[in-house]
Amino acid sequence: MLVAVAIAATFFSASTRADDKDVIKYRQHIMSTLNEQSAALGQILSTSIPGDNAVAHLDALALTASTALSAFEPKVPGGEAKAAVWANWADFSKRMNEFTQKINAAAQTAKDKGQDVALADILDVLTCKSCHKVYREEKKDRA
Repeated sequence: MLVAVAIAATFFSASTRADDKDVIKYRQHIMSTLNEQSAALGQILSTSIPGDNAVAHLDALALTASTALSAFEPKVPGGEAKAAVWANWADFSKRMNEFTQKINAAAQTAKDKGQDVALADILDVLTCKSCHKVYREEKKDRA
């Protein structure tokens, strides 16, 4: 009987860690998508590539931003997220919600008034580093 309990405890413990790893990996995918879409807009702003897809990138940012906060709701420390995310949840969630609102507004402006109008203020929206300074560890090599 004790052997069965020990095996079950070991299995449960291992599956919990795997689930935590999945949560962290998912969160990293969401944040990576935000980074990649922001980088694409940066290329458009620098005119190194044509701006034909700016609206699509804004839409992708808006959609991803709307899922970002929920990726942090499971309190699973690790990856690049500092423990401060959960210790200061009210501030963190406020910042994420404000970012989501601003990027949604920029995406809507692009549709209503054109991408040039939306992109004129996009750097004021993409203030990721201010949050990263508080809530993100230095990037680690992801193997």
